[in-house]
Order: sequence, then structure tokens, then C-alpha cells
Amino acid sequence: MLLIVIAFVGGAFTVLSPCILPVVPFVFARSQQPFLTGRLPLLLGLALTFALLTGLGAAGLNGAAQLSQYGRYIALALFAVFGAALLFPALATRLSGPLTALADRFMTRSQDDGASRRIGSAVLLGAATGLLWAPCAGPILGLVLTGAARHGVTWQTWAALAGYAVGAASSLAVVAALGQRAMAALKRSLGFGEHVRRALGALVLLTVGAIALGVDTRLLAFVPGAPTNGVESRLVGLLATSAAARAAKAQASAQRAPIVRVSMPTPASALPVEGRLPTLDGANAWLNSAPLTPDALRGKVVLVNFWTYSCINCLRTLPYLKTWADRYRTDGLVVIGVHTPEFGFEHDAGNVERALADLKIRYPVAVDSDYRIWQAFGNQYWPAFYLVDAEGRVRYHHFGEGDYAQAEQAIRQLLADNGRAMPAAATQAQQQASGALAPADPRDIGSGETYVGYREAQGNANPRRVQPDTAAAYTLPAQLGLNQWAFGGQWNVGAESAVAGAAQAGIVYRFHARDLHLVLAPGDDGKPVRFRIRIDGAPPGAAHGADVAADGTGIATRARLYQLVRQSGSIEDRTFEIRFLDPGVHVYSFTFG
Repeated sequence: MLLIVIAFVGGAFTVLSPCILPVVPFVFARSQQPFLTGRLPLLLGLALTFALLTGLGAAGLNGAAQLSQYGRYIALALFAVFGAALLFPALATRLSGPLTALADRFMTRSQDDGASRRIGSAVLLGAATGLLWAPCAGPILGLVLTGAARHGVTWQTWAALAGYAVGAASSLAVVAALGQRAMAALKRSLGFGEHVRRALGALVLLTVGAIALGVDTRLLAFVPGAPTNGVESRLVGLLATSAAARAAKAQASAQRAPIVRVSMPTPASALPVEGRLPTLDGANAWLNSAPLTPDALRGKVVLVNFWTYSCINCLRTLPYLKTWADRYRTDGLVVIGVHTPEFGFEHDAGNVERALADLKIRYPVAVDSDYRIWQAFGNQYWPAFYLVDAEGRVRYHHFGEGDYAQAEQAIRQLLADNGRAMPAAATQAQQQASGALAPADPRDIGSGETYVGYREAQGNANPRRVQPDTAAAYTLPAQLGLNQWAFGGQWNVGAESAVAGAAQAGIVYRFHARDLHLVLAPGDDGKPVRFRIRIDGAPPGAAHGADVAADGTGIATRARLYQLVRQSGSIEDRTFEIRFLDPGVHVYSFTFG
């Protein structure tokens, strides 16, 4: 219920986002219509269309993005006709017959035929507005859609999407109401209602042209970050706090796991019973061990860690997990990694096995490519771990990074309860890690995880709108704001990743953080891809990451996370650029630390 309420509030704040500005003229143009037969049906049509399109995306339909893109073309054509009808009354008269006939198909039977036609036209225009608005998505909507993609579409998903859409429609209703009052005052005082009508028609046509030519995108590239994003991010934080889920993934699902309770600092002797250890028999394969079962683990204290090998937050927890596995193995602790993939290449058990070798992970790892163990636990986050006592009861959980001392104390308590003599004081695992496994600098991170594929991308500032699943040439904008990024050169942007179509294709990102990482994979032919990075136009020098030389050169040899920047000293806003000297590379997401 809290997610639905927060989704409604987040949707209401969407009207403050620059992304929705192109839609406002269409709503304002209907402000002279009666509320019940003009504005309300438009807003309902908008909300229903938006919820339907985003719902299809949540259901994982690969064609949803294309449907939204084609829908934009249809909507632009419809609004061009609508604007021309406002501008030229004679054209409106000619078009009214076919338009109302088409609108009647959207309506049920009504005793007042005139009202039904007006309502039907409003619903049709609202549906078109929803098609234009669908690509606007903030943190809350990303939270809902990602959760649905991970766990399937439920009634909570549809309710949250509807709440988000109704919230936005409500704020647009306020805009329309204010517009009606403003134009009524103009008519009374100046008496040029027809001129206002034609001015609105011209405004609609200008807006349609701007959207069709991508002018709106170029202008919005220079608009500072939308105020709604900050509001929505704080609401997401409220939701995470309420659900006791400090998720490391900013767009992870917000549904609550069945066996999870609020993780509060608790005396070790009073660890609650949160559920039973679920089955582990859904794994596609087991690495470093024969298959394990709850019965075989009875009498052991078990730590089950959900992770994926390209997740920076997961990587930074590994030094602690490996230390605990070694330190308490003889005392009866069994650490089990459950590798549940996020990206397509992580479904390959061979890639996972190579990652274990690179990361020197020797404890058992279940390859959970079908999410069966994930679903059995009701898990929703990377990283996450669950601590199970010797009787098979879940006694502790934690999501995300941090709280390592408390976690180790819980391990020691359960081992002591199982008859192991523990030293009087716990010694927290020391981080002896480098590269991507080194701890982050949380004091000065101003950039968040950014996906490059169109399904979850935010912050793109290319003058040309991204063309889904189509090879296209992109030019860089004149400048970037903080947390904006853009393609340069030939790219084919897919739902999950973008593929460089030619040599010298690149990406530029304006960021604020000590570290910058990028998830990359070689081309489909498996050949390594050379790349070169620049920071503020110069080689990184001492600020180079573990996977880059001081002159900025590097090679993507396998599908994994690459650390490209690691700065020292004071942190400032910097412009990062990467150019790929060979075609075919797959680019997935940026992460920071």
C-alpha cells in the first residue's frame, strides 16, 4: 500500500519535470472544455494509456518500446490535426465528422449523443497524450518496472502504475483548471477568445514540430536536472527505509520479501526467527561444490549471499564474505553464493565460473540463472544475504553494503548457540582489496547507476532522440549537465545494452564521484575491443582505474565490470569520455563509488 501511495505522490510531481513540458500545451488547449465531458475524459485516457504501456513494459514484452515509439508518431500526427483544427475553424468543421465517429468507438452507449462524442474525442486525445508521455520515467517508476521485471507482474504492479498515472493526471488537471480560469478572464476583459483559440492551435503545432524534429530534446539537454527526480528519489528512500531495504541497486524492486523483517540493530542473543531456509534445488548448476540441500546443511550455520558478478555493490562485499568463510569454516559456518544474473551474459555458467576464478571465490556458488532460488527466498536485491542457524531457521538478513560488524556479530552468536566457543570480542573482517573490490567513498558520490540500454536509460542528452534497436549516427551536445551523458558516432541501442557500430564510437558522461566503472562485453565474435578514455579531455594519469593504463588505453576482453577511473584528493564534477577503437562492443551500465 505504501508503494502505491508513494507512486501517486511521485506521479503528481511529474508535472515539474522538463520531460513532461511538451505534453502541457495539449492539456492546456482543452482547458476551455467542461470538466466532466472535456478535461476529465482526457485525463482518464492519458492515465489509462500510460498505465497500459508501462504495464506492457513491466510484463517484459520486447516490443513495448517499439509500441511506444510508433505510438508517438501516431500521437504527433493526431495532435498536428488537432492543432490545425484550432488554428483554422473551417478545417475543424470538415474534420469534426470523422473525428467524432472515431471517438465514438471509445465510448459506451450514452443518452446524450453530443456529450458522448465530446467525451469520446477527449478520451482519444488523452490516449494520444499518454503515448507521448510514456517515455517520461523517474526513479519511482523505474523502481516499479524493475521489480516487475525481476519478479513478474502482480496486482501491486498494476496498482502502483495506476497510482503513478492518476497522480500525474491530477497535477495536469490543476494545470487545465488554471488554464480555463486564465482564458475566461481574457475573454471577459479583452474579448478575443477566437484569437486565443488560434494561438493555442499555433502553440500545439509548434510543440508537435519541436517533438518531431527533436528540438525538445536539445532544449531539455540544457535544463538542469528535473526537480521531480530529487523529490522522487527522496520518496524512494522513504519507501526503502520503511521496508528496511537499503538496496544497493537504485532501481531494484520495492516489494517486500516474505521472510524479511525490519533489520534493526538487535542484541545478538535476541535475533528473531524470520522463516525457514527455503529449498536450494532450483539451481542451474553448482560451482565449487556438489549440490547442497537444507537437510545436508542441518547442524551448520549458513550464510546465503545473493549476488551477480558485474554488480559493483556485490563486488565490494566479497572481501568480507571470503574472510568470514575462511575465518569460521572450522567453527561450522558455510557461506553459499547464489549467483542470480542481471544482464544476459551473466546467464552463461562459463562466464560465472571464470568470474569465480578471477575473484578467487572458493566457497560454494549456486548458478541461479532462472531465478528459482531468488524467488524461493522472496529476495529482491543485489547484494543481499540471509543468515540461517543450525536448525534451518533464518535469523538475520541484510541488503546492500555496510553493517559488517553487526553481521559478523550475528554469525558469531549463532555459532556460539551451536556449541562453538567464540572469543570474547569479534574482530571485524579487514578489507584487503583493490580495484573494483575496494570500498567506496560514500561521502562524495553525486552520481548513481546509469543504464545505457533504452529499457531503463535516464539522463541521455543526445540532440537526436535514441532510436530503439536501430543503427544510427549520434552527435554529442554542445555541453552536458551533471549526470547527463550522450552517444557519439554509430550505435545500435538495444533494450539492455548499446552496441558500437563502427570504430571511434564513444560515450561522454558528466559525473561526480571518486570511482567510475563501466560494464562492457566484447562483440558477438568474441574479439577483444580496444578503447581509450579521457577525463576533462586529457589522459587520466594517476586517476586511471585498475583496468586502464595511465595514458587512458584499455582492452575489453570479457563481459564484466571494468574500473576505468579511480581518483584521489578532492572530488569535483568531471567529464568522462570513452572511445572504442574497434566496433562491436556492448555497453551496459555505469556505476560509481
